[in-house]
Amino acid sequence: MAGRIPSQAAPLGDPDAFRPSRQRPVRVRARTLSADSHLQPHEHPWAQVAYCSTGIVQVTAEQHAGKGDEVTFIVPPSRAVWIAPGARHAVHVLEQAQFRTLYIDASVTPHGWGRCRVLVVSALLRELVQALDAASPLPKAREDRLTGLVIDEITHADIQALGVPLPHAQAGDKRLRALCEAVLRAPSERATLAEWAAGFGASERTMARLFREQLGTSYQQWRQQAILAHALPMLARGMPVSHVAASSGYASDSAFTAMFKAAMGEPPSRFQAKTS
Repeated sequence: MAGRIPSQAAPLGDPDAFRPSRQRPVRVRARTLSADSHLQPHEHPWAQVAYCSTGIVQVTAEQHAGKGDEVTFIVPPSRAVWIAPGARHAVHVLEQAQFRTLYIDASVTPHGWGRCRVLVVSALLRELVQALDAASPLPKAREDRLTGLVIDEITHADIQALGVPLPHAQAGDKRLRALCEAVLRAPSERATLAEWAAGFGASERTMARLFREQLGTSYQQWRQQAILAHALPMLARGMPVSHVAASSGYASDSAFTAMFKAAMGEPPSRFQAKTS
């Protein structure tokens, strides 16, 4: 990221101007955000879908509103983040993005969607969002039809485990949080959980239990998410797969590609093409 301007806060503007309602349950807010800008932590009483038609953003959000259970998501154009009503969240732009935020009224929120999740953006959903984001007001009948289709596509979208949770800053185990932060700083380090744990005064068994209890995952699964979060922005900037694999701690391109394809459903080269 050398040569870029320092990170700057982008104005939140007036989200109430896009407030959804029973009469207009889906509102689209479109913004162009420059690289390294960010939207400071905030929350809304309605749900939202964070999506960019181009570029790549990092969304940090509470899994559940008011719980402080922070998760970081990397969002390329083929993915979107569902943010639950009231969940505090922030956005950092990794590559200049055409950012589209869908504000969604509680009256059409899918049942049971009380936590954040990553959605796979279908070609149809992408086109529906573009159609709903019209330059001039749409006829009510057309807006209603598009809105119904958007909700249907969101409800039936594939869900992907693509997020890096961290222990609660205050209530979480300090050793676990320190280990997670160390792994995030050194994604190429291939140390075992036992080796990481020893450096923070804990046994492998203790750390494995803390991962399950506080993050709901195993260390191996968590580390894979951390590697994907590290790799996606590099791929988006057009870096060779070999370079991304090496910086992610993989001895071979093929091993990295196999892991990436199993997790994302597509090889890393597809993400270079989509976000270049």
